[in-house]
Amino acid sequence: MAYKCNLSNGQQVYIENQVMQTVVTLSSGSPGQQQQASTGFQTSKWTVVPTLFKTATGVILRIESEQGQSFVQLQAGGISTISGTPTLSDAEVLSLQQVEATPSKSMPPMEPMKPMEPMKMGNMEMKMNSMQMRMGNMSMEMGSSSSASSGKGFCSQCGAPVQTSDRFCSSCGYQL
Repeated sequence: MAYKCNLSNGQQVYIENQVMQTVVTLSSGSPGQQQQASTGFQTSKWTVVPTLFKTATGVILRIESEQGQSFVQLQAGGISTISGTPTLSDAEVLSLQQVEATPSKSMPPMEPMKPMEPMKMGNMEMKMNSMQMRMGNMSMEMGSSSSASSGKGFCSQCGAPVQTSDRFCSSCGYQL
């Protein structure tokens, strides 16, 4: 079972018992903006409908379950449990409406990226499938087997060009 309460300033709280835990979702929205925070607390099956109290410090949710009473503080987008029993004698009881389920704002799955087309700007060209960059008569290539077969590579320490037959980098002396 799930319950909902409309709080002030476009905020809503949804409370749902999911067998061994209670899920509390705080939702707020304004034109062009939507925020949602959700937290689950281990309780157990509810024995009575939860109660919401409006206090001077925010909203307090009381959950009565087979494990006993639990209290949750709702403040400006934050949800946290309260240890002990808060004073609720001056609090206003807010009404809850039974709903089918809490809102789930799941994002659609991401689509796979399409391969990048070569980028060209003047005499410069870049390709991303085996990284290649050409500018005039200069070129650089990474991630391709052609650099290994051509006998050229780069020092893993300083990045200077080296031959595959080199045992040491001529720039920094690193053993290859």
